[in-house]
Amino acid sequence: MFSARKLALAAGVAAFALGATMGATAQPAQKVTGPVATYWMSAQTQTGFGLPSAASGRPDTGAMMRAMMGGGGASKTLELQLGSSQANAAPAADHLPPAGLRAGDRLPLVTPKQTPAVRDETPETSVPPEYQKPRGKMLIFWGCGERARPGQPYVLDFAKMAEGKQNPASIFKGIDYRPMQPPAPGRHKTYGEWPNERTRDLVPSAGSLVGAHTIRGNYSPEINFTLGKDQDFLAPLTLTTNAKAPGGWANLGWNAVPGAKAYYASAMGGSGETMVMWSSSELQTAAFSNPDFLSQGDIARLVANKTLMGPQTTTCAVPKEVLDAAPQAMMQLVAYGGEANFVHPPRPADPKVAWNQEWAVKVRYRSATGGLLGQAMSGMAGGFDADDEDEAGRARAATPQPPKDPKAERRRAIMKGLGGAVGGALGVPIP
Repeated sequence: MFSARKLALAAGVAAFALGATMGATAQPAQKVTGPVATYWMSAQTQTGFGLPSAASGRPDTGAMMRAMMGGGGASKTLELQLGSSQANAAPAADHLPPAGLRAGDRLPLVTPKQTPAVRDETPETSVPPEYQKPRGKMLIFWGCGERARPGQPYVLDFAKMAEGKQNPASIFKGIDYRPMQPPAPGRHKTYGEWPNERTRDLVPSAGSLVGAHTIRGNYSPEINFTLGKDQDFLAPLTLTTNAKAPGGWANLGWNAVPGAKAYYASAMGGSGETMVMWSSSELQTAAFSNPDFLSQGDIARLVANKTLMGPQTTTCAVPKEVLDAAPQAMMQLVAYGGEANFVHPPRPADPKVAWNQEWAVKVRYRSATGGLLGQAMSGMAGGFDADDEDEAGRARAATPQPPKDPKAERRRAIMKGLGGAVGGALGVPIP
């Protein structure tokens, strides 16, 4: 039988041998360089109309009008962004899409012109009326359910905020996410984008991303990748239910979108100088703070903490108190999709060989719909096609118009009222 000393000695020898073995097999970290060029494609599918996004701050008025006129069917938009560490005195690049996109044989990626800012030193003699002291209040609700949770709404008083008597930081919260970093002029030596001032061609509703894509430019290596059927635009997101219940709340229901990783609903309305905001998040958050796109890591985390609804969720009730405070409100429902990522060349299997990346591609997806909360709008999922918009407009102009539809006129009045409520609360005009 081993003595305690012999056991300790044996253990020490074993530990030394194990450490030596691990040191002999440990591999140095693989060296990674590049990519020289980074290319992002942001694909969106939209029905109805939506709330102001975090980027633009304004709703799509064209989409609103199409929805109110019964032509708010699925439309598709595509944003292309190319960034490179290489430079060229006359930068030029093109995206050669598959024929199925139906947006042209060549999408020029134009480098925006950098115009120096001109400083106006003319002294102000008066405060413009549109920038007078803020007034009004904002009521913030959150969470799905027939009734609002205890402690809701949180109330923001804009006048008190301007006077420093109320600090909104503790209650005016947005979604906890890390903003994505697509190519941009400030992040890359050379940058190109589409759409741009040269061409703003739209992607028709039947357009598809499936097929081979090539990006050629004089400031980046050639990029080639192929998207499969499961990497196309997300399917349209449509409301199957948007009705006010006898109890006063609104029941929302929607189709499950294949490929969707999460859903998020929000609403905005008000009357007079009071704004009302609601989101489906189980955690307190402001309705208009949802970003257009989220990283895959953020989506998984926000579904886990119930900021976002999971992909299996297809219903949500908007509390009665929200509709009581904002009888006419705009609502938006967003489906966040996955990503398609490509890197060339592939990672070498031998960790001793450096991975010198020439290019990296990210394709991200989103589908959304919107309408008037608790009011189904006929034609919301009808067949609007961007290819037919101009032709339809000319046909309407040449055709005697029927008497005005009272329902359509009421919808216009609702939208005008919402714009007045937002502008009145913020103290700024919203056209």
